[in-house]
Amino acid sequence: MPIESGSSAATRQVKPKRKPHAISIRRTNSSEQERVSSQRDMLEGQDSKLPPSIRQTLLELFGQIEREFENLYIENLELRREIETLNDRLTAEGQTVDGGDLSKGQLKAKASHSTSQLSQKLKTTYKASTSKRSNSFPGKAGGARNFNMGSWELWGGDSWIVSSFKTTTSRAVCQLVKEYIGHRDGIWDVSVTRLQPVVLGTASADHSAMLWSIETGKCLLKYMGHAGSVNSIKFHPSEQVALTASGDQTAHIWRYIVQLPTPQPVVDSNQMSGEDEVDFSDKDEADGDAECISESPTIRVPSTTLKSHQGVVIAADWLVGGKQVVTASWDRTANLYDVETSELVHSLTGHDQELTHCCTHPTQRLVVTSSRDTTFRLWDFRDPSIHSVNVFQGHTDTVTSAVFTVGDNVVSGSDDRTVKVWDLKNMRSPIATIRTDSAVNRISVSVTQRIIALPHDNRQVRLFDMSGVRLARLPRSNRQGHRRMVCCTAWSEDNPICNLFSCGFDRQAIGWNINIPALLQEK
Repeated sequence: MPIESGSSAATRQVKPKRKPHAISIRRTNSSEQERVSSQRDMLEGQDSKLPPSIRQTLLELFGQIEREFENLYIENLELRREIETLNDRLTAEGQTVDGGDLSKGQLKAKASHSTSQLSQKLKTTYKASTSKRSNSFPGKAGGARNFNMGSWELWGGDSWIVSSFKTTTSRAVCQLVKEYIGHRDGIWDVSVTRLQPVVLGTASADHSAMLWSIETGKCLLKYMGHAGSVNSIKFHPSEQVALTASGDQTAHIWRYIVQLPTPQPVVDSNQMSGEDEVDFSDKDEADGDAECISESPTIRVPSTTLKSHQGVVIAADWLVGGKQVVTASWDRTANLYDVETSELVHSLTGHDQELTHCCTHPTQRLVVTSSRDTTFRLWDFRDPSIHSVNVFQGHTDTVTSAVFTVGDNVVSGSDDRTVKVWDLKNMRSPIATIRTDSAVNRISVSVTQRIIALPHDNRQVRLFDMSGVRLARLPRSNRQGHRRMVCCTAWSEDNPICNLFSCGFDRQAIGWNINIPALLQEK
């Protein structure tokens, strides 16, 4: 941290305080106005590294937030007074109205709407002020994505107001089993190998990818071949080979060999507190076990480098058979490569804005790409001579991901807070729509039971079936679960210890045990 000289520090001490700006906030008495004015005076007198213009903008935005919540609180009190009046009228008839049930719908709607607008305004302001940053760091909507790490501190209050009305899923059905800690920055993607030994892979903004023992949580191997944020990781269907995409405008293919350590006893997480407990702690993210990471083998050179994109490579995946890969980029194209020769086979163009994700069908030569242009496209390579494309316009905001299921379905998630289920045989309109209270990131669908796991910006992970029925919300409190935006989920149904994984911008991946039979029984 830079140290001020003596003359500079003295000048700062004798510098008179600026006259506080007038703030128009509705208050009940003059003492409240004096309190706010004194707080603002104190803030302006403090040392800050922020430019005055940004500092002033932040003060104004937080003032708006305070006014919104104050109005919300006053409206809630008025609603409860109306309920009490109604109860008095119904007392003679022996009837009453539950104030919690009547007020929660209106309160939830107002809180969600007002804070959504404020959060979006904060994100836009931040992106505008950091537009000159290196784009090796991926942005959720084309900008500096790491604002979510701070913005959800603001969302904490609203999350409590909204989620406090929701029912709790039994911990016997959804349990946190293991935390995988060691990355130095947010984790964008998580994936599980398809063959033995089964390991967990994570891709992080710290320019690295890591392989983990699922049972022990120990880092087994670290890949450091990229010069930018590692945005995705996928494993070869039949070989010990990984595919990573990066902000350095390349995708890398690299081989790995790992040896699993001796499993340790699993700690029961039942003693954790309930999911609706509010996270008010100032505890920062753990920096991980430095000794464990330093002892892990490190790979720094890829077997193959795929480089034809002119922008950030945000995602990559293997086509069925593992002989070709597809990459998605911020240059608005997706590229199809031959793995053996590293040659570009097809450049898939048509999206109007940056791509956000790509996914391949597990048994057919089909690819689906997602974009900020609110569409996703289905590319058909089953006929080697030609490839066809279909465009689907079912969302009103960025499509963050679209994935195939084992059957003939595609599931798409968006920043418009919806998830839609589509039938490949008739994709004119979705067969199911899931509406949520937060933007949805990289989703995953279980193979056998076809359960959709939704990672949200508001730190929650929810489970739905293919018909849109909500099955569960994973436990989250100040002592377990994610403390920042959840970026991705991945199923591994055959694993007896953890069959669902999630990762987020709190620098950790989490392994969950979902009792699927009990979950479906509670449905």
